[in-house]
Amino acid sequence: MADPQSNAPLRAAAGTPTSGVIHVRTRLTADFTVISNALAQRRGSAVTIGVAAYIASLPDGSRVSITALCEHFTEGEILISRALGELEAAGYLERRRERLPTGRIRTRTYFYDVPRGHPAPAGPPKPPAADMSPPPSAPTTEPAPAPAGPEETAALSDADPRALAVLTSLRRVDPRLVLSEREAVRLAPAVTQWLAAGVAPAQITALLTNRLPDRFLSRPARILAFRLRETPLPAPTPRPLVEEAARTAVLPFHTCDGCERAFRAPEPGRCRDCRRRGALLPAAA
Repeated sequence: MADPQSNAPLRAAAGTPTSGVIHVRTRLTADFTVISNALAQRRGSAVTIGVAAYIASLPDGSRVSITALCEHFTEGEILISRALGELEAAGYLERRRERLPTGRIRTRTYFYDVPRGHPAPAGPPKPPAADMSPPPSAPTTEPAPAPAGPEETAALSDADPRALAVLTSLRRVDPRLVLSEREAVRLAPAVTQWLAAGVAPAQITALLTNRLPDRFLSRPARILAFRLRETPLPAPTPRPLVEEAARTAVLPFHTCDGCERAFRAPEPGRCRDCRRRGALLPAAA
């Protein structure tokens, strides 16, 4: 005998929402990253949350410079730089300048699961232990490092748009010349001085990109800053001289037929005084 079948629709499980997202949970045991809800649900740019999640998933020692992030994401250096700035302002990211034993200075990036200056979220209550005696010593928490001093950075809106256009177009000539928003703003005043001196944008691009080293030992912005600072300003193109024909012609000298005095005129004849006296004489009868 066949089993009885029913055409009635299956009822939804108790507690399932009637609208909105429904999560299908899978317990992951490898290749996953834990991110706080405060970061994942942060209001604002989705690029900022995506960059934060990507950095949190990387192992220690991975490169997280603007150039490295632009190689992974499809967004340009302006949006990536803005996302890093928002994470730094919120306390999730810190960039320190540290001196190596060799004397060189490099920038190291620290990423925090919990923003600096914010207490860690409280975990679930622990069950009471069998032995209620206090522990021998209480753990100490290392204080968070003090934030770096404020840096004076010009706003993007205050920079010369012509200078920014020259700087952002350098990557078309050399793909290595990728500049962040902050670096472009810092270099813009020097480029503005070159433009004010009469140097054409194409000439500035050639001076900044010609004969670059095969390998950069520092950020491209430092190389460009050195060239802008050390290269003397080229002389502007001289203006055309005024044509001689525009000047007033000089009339030649002639001897007056009446008083034999020298005077300037286009043709020989009488001077102005003789002509005036002749006009005043009465007519002959």
